[in-house]
Amino acid sequence: MGTIVCQTCGATIAHFEDEKVTTLYGKCCGCDCDEAEEEGE
Repeated sequence: MGTIVCQTCGATIAHFEDEKVTTLYGKCCGCDCDEAEEEGE
């Protein structure tokens, strides 16, 4: 089983079937990740 995690806030975005335990990173659209990145830069 794999998990997709938001690289900015750490929230779990989705799970998917995989032969190995895998964690992928992306950006979720349910939080203010874009604003948080701009403030951090």
